[in-house]
Amino acid sequence: MILLTGANGQLGTDFQKFFDHIETPYIATDYLDLDITNIDAIRSYILDKKISYIINCAAYNDVDKAESEQDKAYLLNRDAPKNLAQVSKEIDAIFVSYSTDFVFDGIKGSPYTEEDIPNPISVYATSKYQGEQAVLSTYDKSFVIRTSWVFGMGNNNFNKQLIGWSKNKDSLNIVDDQRSSPTYSRDLAEYSWELIKTNKFGLYHLSNSGECSKYEQAKYVLECISWKGTLGTAKTVDFNLPAKRSAYTKLDSSKLEAVIGKKIPKWQSGIDRFLEEYREKN
Repeated sequence: MILLTGANGQLGTDFQKFFDHIETPYIATDYLDLDITNIDAIRSYILDKKISYIINCAAYNDVDKAESEQDKAYLLNRDAPKNLAQVSKEIDAIFVSYSTDFVFDGIKGSPYTEEDIPNPISVYATSKYQGEQAVLSTYDKSFVIRTSWVFGMGNNNFNKQLIGWSKNKDSLNIVDDQRSSPTYSRDLAEYSWELIKTNKFGLYHLSNSGECSKYEQAKYVLECISWKGTLGTAKTVDFNLPAKRSAYTKLDSSKLEAVIGKKIPKWQSGIDRFLEEYREKN
């Protein structure tokens, strides 16, 4: 049996759809069902459930608010994954948790591999990096999967924001000095499962292939939905955000692709399929 935590977010939603499709049984939980910041609550919840995998999709993801809600960010991004890893160890279940391209400072200027040394520059990024370290040092049957710029149907994201803005605005300015790879949560779930089945534990990067700026992502989405407005460029500094952003955080997924023997689709393909899904729902 698989236990999903954070099951109502983008990734958790797509894991549920995927497991339904392949007819694999799972238990979906969110914070109302299970408090993953409380290790005794986790132990009590899993009692007699015969859990073989725990996949943690829960996280504190508000990058800017984390600067003023540090305790909450560390509780969810560092302490909760450590709790889940510890309980997984106790019951000999495989553990999976997710991290972020934000752990890198963006100075390298070429795609980051698992061998590159993180240097987080915000509270959110630091909390995620410490979560990675906590998991990998707690339990050797763990996967930590870093990803980037996730979008899907399960929650709010940049693509959904763009669609919303396009309905009410004739002009938009989007930053062109942040580069990474938009990653479709459906691909993230499916290719994660391919990796999980290998039992080759450790740290991996998984994002859709290719890279773009936020501006280029916006341009692609807005062209796909035939928006007639004017799209301009901006710089990150123009928005005076509480948290620092790294300029370049493209992840190199070649280690994972070699392990599973498959190539991850391009980010444009992910957006195309997301927009199809979006149109069906709206």
